Amino acid sequence: MIHIKKILFPTDYSRCSDQALVRALWLAEHHGAELHVVHALLPLDFDPYNLAHHLPDLEGLQRQINRMTSVRTPAYRNYTDVEIVSTTVRGIAAAPAILTYAAEHDIDLVVMGTHGRRGINHFLLGSVAEEVVRMSPCPVLTVRETTPETLEPKQILIPLDFSDFSCEAFGVARSLAADLGATLRALHVVEETIHPSFYITGQTSLESWFPEIEASSVKEMQRIAEQAGGPEVPVEYHIKEGRAAVDIVTFAKRNDIHLIVMASHGLSGIEHFLLGSVTEKVVRLAPCPVLTVKSFGRSLVVKEQNTLAAVK
Repeated sequence: MIHIKKILFPTDYSRCSDQALVRALWLAEHHGAELHVVHALLPLDFDPYNLAHHLPDLEGLQRQINRMTSVRTPAYRNYTDVEIVSTTVRGIAAAPAILTYAAEHDIDLVVMGTHGRRGINHFLLGSVAEEVVRMSPCPVLTVRETTPETLEPKQILIPLDFSDFSCEAFGVARSLAADLGATLRALHVVEETIHPSFYITGQTSLESWFPEIEASSVKEMQRIAEQAGGPEVPVEYHIKEGRAAVDIVTFAKRNDIHLIVMASHGLSGIEHFLLGSVTEKVVRLAPCPVLTVKSFGRSLVVKEQNTLAAVK
């Protein structure tokens, strides 16, 4: 069962933020959730020689936030019944300010655009969205500016890498598919440099052993599905050979996927710093919104016997 009672929508007033707002409003109405619209005031982003930036017009910013909450969907529908909390917060950087607000207000889900505003620093540090995805105590739905206008996902993709994190993500994807009446597709990408123990065949050629690898991979995916539990929904299993991030994005494009659900764990150390995890690459390149979940922190899924509060 999906539990979403508080949604955080951070905005910088860009077109990408407007795309994310439409989805935040739809989700808030669909789940009867409270929508928190937040803009972070960042003194270090200001031009120190412009006196106007030393005394920001807080009332003007508040009016701009209020205007954004009346943005219409592509179907020209206003979400007048959604309870909205709008505010501004101060911080030395956007991501920490967003994360602090989410923790202090028990946010269940963050919905935000994926673009950054750091120029060359994006390559080294990642965008604000990627930082929030990496550090958020709750799931994050990221939306690109070019995201299609489909609001209610009918094709959900869950990439699986057979890690312990996959089970949590599968449970969320399955519950969402049941809630939305969507088709759930599970995808595993076999990479030449990554061979889980059950791949071992004594050969090094993936091409010659792919039928065996495909069969064992589907069996492992079915095991994860059984372990994840949740409502019964039809699941399609797909195996591809290649590179995880690239092939996940390619599969989503070719199969008209409306939502990707995946775990937010990834690489560590300097390799993560320079390249980013598979999840962060998918967030950056996916043609549709990406919902990232963790095996710790707040979950969107609660058991039927415990519907009064979100699982932590």
